[in-house]
This record gives sequence, structure tokens and C-alpha cells, in this order.
Amino acid sequence: MAQVKFTPNLKRFFPDLCECSIEAATVAELVAACDQRWRGLSDYLIDETGALRKHVNIFIGDELLRDKRALSDAIAPETRVHIMQALSGG
Repeated sequence: MAQVKFTPNLKRFFPDLCECSIEAATVAELVAACDQRWRGLSDYLIDETGALRKHVNIFIGDELLRDKRALSDAIAPETRVHIMQALSGG
């Protein structure tokens, strides 16, 4: 199972969001599984076309997600995945 860690600013919208283990073969499956646990989370990560939002980055291990449209990047078991949402403003 992938070990998933989230940026702390997402806790503002999902107070019970926490690091967890998720069974997923691709980033798309991982996002769907996270959305099952925390309803509405995918709306903060994925746009209306199904692509990763511009202000979100996902790292699989040390590598930045490559397929930002279909989220087809593979996730090996025991991989650490970091989901980060950038903050904007000044």
C-alpha cells in the first residue's frame, strides 16, 4: 500500500485528514480512494476535466507526477506519495 501524506493546509477543509495507507496502482486510483474517505477532497485536487489542478503537485517518492491529465503514473507498493496544494496570495 502507498503511504499518503497531505499538505497541512488541506486540514482547513478536511479536519480529519491524516497520513494513511491506500491501495492503488495509479495516481487516479489513489485520488479516487482518498475521495471515498474524505468526500469532496478530489474537488480540491482535480479540475472539471479530470486533470490535476494547476496549484496542486503530487510527488511519487521523489518524482513529480508526470501525467497531470489522466493521472496514470504508476504507484508501487510501499511508495510514499505527497499531495501538496500551493497557497496563493500575499
